[in-house]
Amino acid sequence: MRQIIFTAIAATMLATPAAHAQDGTPKDGASLIEEGARMFFDGLMQETRPAFEGMKEMAERLGPQLRAFAQEMGPTLAEILKDVEDLSVYEAPEKLPNGDIIIRRKPEEKTAPDLPVNPEDEIEI
Repeated sequence: MRQIIFTAIAATMLATPAAHAQDGTPKDGASLIEEGARMFFDGLMQETRPAFEGMKEMAERLGPQLRAFAQEMGPTLAEILKDVEDLSVYEAPEKLPNGDIIIRRKPEEKTAPDLPVNPEDEIEI
């Protein structure tokens, strides 16, 4: 995820011309909008840097545990997902007092049956 965000920011930065003189004024035809966009993305990168560093530390700390979980549970979850066609037809899991977990299907919506249309029955307005 971190790579995707950094790639998007880098692509945006490269898309805007950033040729500036030493005093920070735009040159080579750079407009004020381009300069504002560059300043915006510079500020955004400075503001998000601590969050990304925290995410990196958390990923380093949790990485081995997540890998072990994926290796253990991956095949079982894949088997379960083969039987589940569409997750949107199920309610959120519910944990019972005895520790069992139940995942119920959502009630099916009743729709009106499709009736055949007879062109002779139509009414002109």
